[in-house]
This record gives sequence, C-alpha cells and structure tokens, in this order.
Amino acid sequence: MSDDAAPAPRRWLLVVVTCLAIAGLAFAIGRFSTFGAGAATAAPSGTSAEAGFARDMQVHHSQAIDMAMQTYRKTDDDQLRILAYDIATGQAGQRGEMFDWLVQWGLPQSGGPMMAWMTASDSGHEHGGAASGEAMTDEQAHEAMGMATDAELAALAASTGIEADCMFLDLMIRHHEGAIPMADAVLELGSEPRVLGVAQRMKEGQTAEIAAMQSMQSRLGCGSLG
Repeated sequence: MSDDAAPAPRRWLLVVVTCLAIAGLAFAIGRFSTFGAGAATAAPSGTSAEAGFARDMQVHHSQAIDMAMQTYRKTDDDQLRILAYDIATGQAGQRGEMFDWLVQWGLPQSGGPMMAWMTASDSGHEHGGAASGEAMTDEQAHEAMGMATDAELAALAASTGIEADCMFLDLMIRHHEGAIPMADAVLELGSEPRVLGVAQRMKEGQTAEIAAMQSMQSRLGCGSLG
C-alpha cells in the first residue's frame, strides 16, 4: 500500500506546477497583447487637434506664468499671492507635460497657424477664430485666446499696489476665458485620452479660478478704480 500511495503527492504537485505554468503563460500572453495593442495605437498627427492644442496652449500658458509670477513677487495681498503661485506652478507643470507629448509623438513644438486646429471643416465644427479656411495672424490668435497685448503687459509691469492687483485679475480672467474654448475644442475634436484628461481638468480648474478672481475683484473694490 505504501508503494501505491507514494505517487499521490507527486501527482498533486505535478497538477499544481502545471496549473501555475498555465496561469503564468496566460498572464504573459495578456501582457504582450496589451503591449501590442498600445503600440499599435497611432500617435496624433502634426495637424491633429491634440498637436494644435499642445502647441497653442504652451504659448498661452507661458504668458499666464509670467504674469502670475510678476504678481506673486509684488502683491501685498496674501490671497492673491497664493492664487498667483498656484496659477504659475500649475500651468508650468501643464506646459511641461504638453511639451513632452509632442516629443513622444515625434512632432515639432511649433507648426501651422495658431488656432487653425480648432476648425474642423470636414465635420462642420468651428470653435471661434477666423472663418474656415482662413489663417489667423499671431496677433489675431492671441486676441482670440484672451492674451494680453504688449502694451497691457507693460502697464501691468509698471503698476503697483491695488491698481496692479486689479489689473492682473482683469487680465487673468480674460486669459482664462480664452483658454476654456480651446479646452472645449480639443475635448470635442480629439481622441487621445491623456490630452482629454488634461483638457477637462484645465477647464474645471480655470472655471473655478475665474470665480475666485471675480470674488477678489469685489473684495478689493476693483470696479471702483479709475
């Protein structure tokens, strides 16, 4: 009986090892299948909404960062200083992420008229700017994006005290209001999950910041100045 019973543990061990081997093979196949599916996904093209959004929003963010850091350094208002810091650091991080997207996609950091990607003539969707088929100048694009002019930036740099705080709030509200249609456009026209996630968070965050800045304007009495 001992000779007949002896193989039983070995048979169970063989079954366990075989099951583990099958499970390991299934896991490996799943991993390679997932990797292959991801690798097969085409990167956005140079004329895609994702690429245009990444390029134009970097330009847009750069001005916001400069204005916010300037205000952070010279304002005496604690709440505004915190908001300016949050805007500068948050948008610097997003700008770096968008730069990296273009690197990963093998695309140049600039290309094509600004905001041209926001018009999808083949689908009938237009999100502001020049009419379909008409390229905008950089100056026109900056205006459509709510960006400050050189004269406004010079005035902001020269201003001090409450006047400077109120001028910053006015310019940054307009700046944020120009970014939201850009986020809406890539959310409608794009398909890259990372881009869509950032655009949605950007839209929500900047909408909240607009409300916060409008509250600060009331607290500081900005409407009564000048």
